[in-house]
Amino acid sequence: MASPNELEVVWESRDGTTILKPDGDIDLSRSPTLRTDIRRAFDDKPKRLVIDLSGVSYMDSSGVATLVEAMQLSRKSNAKLVLCSLTDRVHSIFEIARLDQFFTITTTLDEAVSA
Repeated sequence: MASPNELEVVWESRDGTTILKPDGDIDLSRSPTLRTDIRRAFDDKPKRLVIDLSGVSYMDSSGVATLVEAMQLSRKSNAKLVLCSLTDRVHSIFEIARLDQFFTITTTLDEAVSA
């Protein structure tokens, strides 16, 4: 279990898809953990990387920047990046910044794996 200042990220693999599920707020102190896991995930050359954000109730600009970096890495790796299960609060951040137009976002994990 992660300490209060760390972000726990659960890994899963399903049909050539790597799934990362962070649990907790993604802010300046915790985004480096997610960034490291994203980079490690792309080292494994998945066809698709899904980031399940159902366990994230808050994300600041450093968390958003981490996901933008993930998109850049996915393009370099020729892998598809899909975000899923965003909470209303996190989804509104993406809408306000119009990032929902650039990311593939699905409602459920099953949709993300098949997207």
